Amino acid sequence: MTEHNTYASTYQRSVEDPEGFWLEAAEAIDWISKPTRALDDSNKPIYRWFPDATLNTCYNAVDRHVEAGRGDQPAIIFDSAMQKTHREITYSQLKDEVALFAGALAHAGVEKGDRVLIYMPMVPQAYVAMLATARLGAVHSVVFGGFAPSELATRIDDCQPKVIVTTSGGLEPKRKIEYIPAVEKAIELCTSAPATVIVHEREGFETSLQDAAGRAAAAGQEIAWLDWAEACSAAEPADPVEVAATDPLYILYTSGTTGTPKGVVRDNGGHAVAMIWSMKNIYDISAGETMWTASDVGWVVGHSYIVYGPLLAGATSVMYEGKPIGTPDAGAFWRVIQDSSAKVLFTAPTALRAIRKADPEADLLANYDISSLKTLFVAGERLDPETYHWASKQLGVPVVDNWWQTETGWAICANMRGLDPMNIKPGSPSVPVPGYNLETLDPFGEKVAPGEEGNLAIKLPLPPGCLPTLWGNDERFVSSYLTAFDGYYATGDSGYIDEDGYVFVMGRTDDVINVSGHRLSTGAMEQVLAAHPAVAECAVIGISDPLKGQKPAGYVVLKSGADITQEQLASELVASVRDKIGAVADFKDVQIVDALPKTRSGKILRKTMRQIAAGDDFKVPSTIEDASVLDNLMKVLRAG
Repeated sequence: MTEHNTYASTYQRSVEDPEGFWLEAAEAIDWISKPTRALDDSNKPIYRWFPDATLNTCYNAVDRHVEAGRGDQPAIIFDSAMQKTHREITYSQLKDEVALFAGALAHAGVEKGDRVLIYMPMVPQAYVAMLATARLGAVHSVVFGGFAPSELATRIDDCQPKVIVTTSGGLEPKRKIEYIPAVEKAIELCTSAPATVIVHEREGFETSLQDAAGRAAAAGQEIAWLDWAEACSAAEPADPVEVAATDPLYILYTSGTTGTPKGVVRDNGGHAVAMIWSMKNIYDISAGETMWTASDVGWVVGHSYIVYGPLLAGATSVMYEGKPIGTPDAGAFWRVIQDSSAKVLFTAPTALRAIRKADPEADLLANYDISSLKTLFVAGERLDPETYHWASKQLGVPVVDNWWQTETGWAICANMRGLDPMNIKPGSPSVPVPGYNLETLDPFGEKVAPGEEGNLAIKLPLPPGCLPTLWGNDERFVSSYLTAFDGYYATGDSGYIDEDGYVFVMGRTDDVINVSGHRLSTGAMEQVLAAHPAVAECAVIGISDPLKGQKPAGYVVLKSGADITQEQLASELVASVRDKIGAVADFKDVQIVDALPKTRSGKILRKTMRQIAAGDDFKVPSTIEDASVLDNLMKVLRAG
């Protein structure tokens, strides 16, 4: 283990005395009823944090900073490269906007425990909708705007929202994405339609609120389509509602290997404690300082470190509507750092690789003053050493990798910049964060020696802020995460811990791939491919990509007698995945093959296919049905 005494003692206490450790950390939150105990383990393996406490997350993120005299401090800096605007929203202004929109939601019938689905791009109204939902003690579920209507419909049916909050559309460098038609189509597809849709109208989009309302009325739908501004003008500001620490704050869907999204639940109390502890100890951000997380509110990083983390800490958060390149060039990130005086930038390795590709020597950096930047944090996928060295050289600040998941909600491993900064080992996200009792296990659940690769697993209980369960499905939570190794949460990643205690994450052990930091199910893509009338069977695997981390590649076996060319089939399948999954999948590669390698029980050997495609050494599985299939497939895979 590392020789850093502050880290070592803090980590040791967190795993040996979680009760005392987290009760102490909980003092940073303003509770309505303070917790007298930290952990409820009466329903193992499902644990709950701060079971006797109550609070309101929105109050902690907004109101208390106004009451503390920081109302004039910027809470949000909205920087839109698409609209060429820069707007600062103070804590006082945010409080007023959130309270009023909470009143609008309440007027639409939203009460404590109800769900509100938010389908919005990177605009301040996304903040307001999330916080307003939390203010009422309701539960929000933000869906990334890049998802297709069918994916949106699946999430509507699972969480059954009373209200959907959306906008006219989102802005991309070369196109506009219409959101209202996507919501309309999703409502047609789902079986649990909302009572109300509230639309924040933006100029320049083809479909208006009136168009959607008219079509809904003509179709006989009993759904109220409301304008955001009008709904607020008819409302009274709402006060924060008291909720239990164990009550859900939000649901965020992550891809499952079966293709059915899993609704990760985040509670109010444990989440608030974890966020504020991490802001100080991992990211070294205090009240009044500025953090820019270049992600999207639709992803977990956006939930944690665009919205809740910075605001709970009383910091200033940057919301950026733009891209790392093309808005207008590869100097965009450096301009935002300069204009916002950001102390921390948190982004994905994909963004850094895109900037490097466009501006290899970072010549555009000379045009900006980024002296405010003290640390660059990255997460979402493995930070390859080449990108690490490039960013370190160009920026001259520590480049810190994080490893975490949608399920955990915050870093499992990090270099603790606010607690005990450590040396950085390229390729490693450093050490386990206090609270995460991380171990490397063999297939039988036994701990392996330092440096030996195995399954990365976290000994229960998970720390506060992690998922306590899946929405409406305790059984799936247990079967998905807690049954592989008794007493552990299986991360689904493999890796090793070296003799210094540094963790090296080597890759996924399941069939969820990581495209530009977005976890996507290959199973869901396979379902789309299999629906094509010419396809007999198929497999989608993740292929290493120097820019995006991974990209999906599809391999299909045609039905006997199917008359279709490679080019035509590829075109149709690519279009189908874009329609059913969304452009976020970046699915472009399709190959027709004679057969897929399978076990005798019929399981497709996707892991072996990945190894062949990557050029790695592999063993022919003893359970393979026909080893000759691999010989034929090898030529196709390695050619691709």
